[in-house]
Amino acid sequence: PSSPRSFPPTVTSEQIEHLHRRFKQLSRDQLTIRKENFDSIPDLEFNPIRGKIVHAFFDKRNLRQESDGLADEINFEDFLTIMSYFRPIEMNMDEEQLDRFRKEKLKFLFHMYDSDHDGKITLQEYRNVVEELLSGNPHLEKESARSIADGAMMEAASICVGQMGPDQVYEGITFEDFLKMWQGIDIETKMHVRFLNMETIAHCY
Repeated sequence: PSSPRSFPPTVTSEQIEHLHRRFKQLSRDQLTIRKENFDSIPDLEFNPIRGKIVHAFFDKRNLRQESDGLADEINFEDFLTIMSYFRPIEMNMDEEQLDRFRKEKLKFLFHMYDSDHDGKITLQEYRNVVEELLSGNPHLEKESARSIADGAMMEAASICVGQMGPDQVYEGITFEDFLKMWQGIDIETKMHVRFLNMETIAHCY
């Protein structure tokens, strides 16, 4: 299959073939993947944010479509578009490309948190996702996860609410706030998709 326009030209045909094999495996040799196809992935079964990950694959905002809402199914080109968010940094990227690359990844993450598609994440929603993520860590007690999530919410509040004027009403974390919150955090190596076994494209810890 040929590489679609939205996918980086540096991806090799070998990587595309690897992804195509994975796509066929997921779709059971059909031309499209539906949500229920993800039910057969064992690694995903125990992922605390399984629902959000699967949702992200069908989120039209991530599929670079102008419309909002969820797609019923995705084809191989859509699948490549989603996978492109997980690709690692390339050595020859300049500052501008790196910045755009980082923003794209963070936009994808933002959409995962913003499940009601209103362009904002409430502090409580943000806190819940952090706690959900931590709940998958077997070495962390529930109380510790809760207090880390509380701390993350307070930090988000100080970044978002702390910069507002006295007459402004806080409505939620915007994408601009989200960018500030992730400043200095190495998102490039954090975003990986181990359940797809895509070492050729995605970094693993």
